[in-house]
Amino acid sequence: MTDMPSATPSDPVLALPWDVDAPFTQRVVVGPEHLDFFQHTNNVVYLSWLEQVAWGHSQSLGLGIDDYRRLGAGCVARRHELDYLAATFEHDVLHLATWIAETDARVTMWRAYQVIREQDRRTVLRGRTQWVCVDMDTGRPKRMPPAFVEAYKVTVTPVSR
Repeated sequence: MTDMPSATPSDPVLALPWDVDAPFTQRVVVGPEHLDFFQHTNNVVYLSWLEQVAWGHSQSLGLGIDDYRRLGAGCVARRHELDYLAATFEHDVLHLATWIAETDARVTMWRAYQVIREQDRRTVLRGRTQWVCVDMDTGRPKRMPPAFVEAYKVTVTPVSR
């Protein structure tokens, strides 16, 4: 995956038909290593990319793995919901977006995802993951520390089309 910082207001990535205003984005080019036997992007590859864009977003909010360790709390996936809307193929340029869609500011939050193919501006995947705050030592659910509550807020607005 080619890492790319989040989009800036002058960035053409913001002109893509996102479901929300100003999501955090990264770019990837589908390579031969991403393909399955049908010669399209393997579904597990998408999940890996979504994890990477989620980490990129978390780091942009000031929460990386070192912060998780220092705070003694981290987020683990409880549930993934992915809708594959169109196949993608080698050489396709994809823009991955993520944002915090919901949070209870206690233990759980939902992170949403959208993947758009640059060539035709088509949304090829929508999904979401429920994340649970856990104690880094025990793995048991734990109330979000104040740093999580502050960073993992809903800050986007849905775009009406």
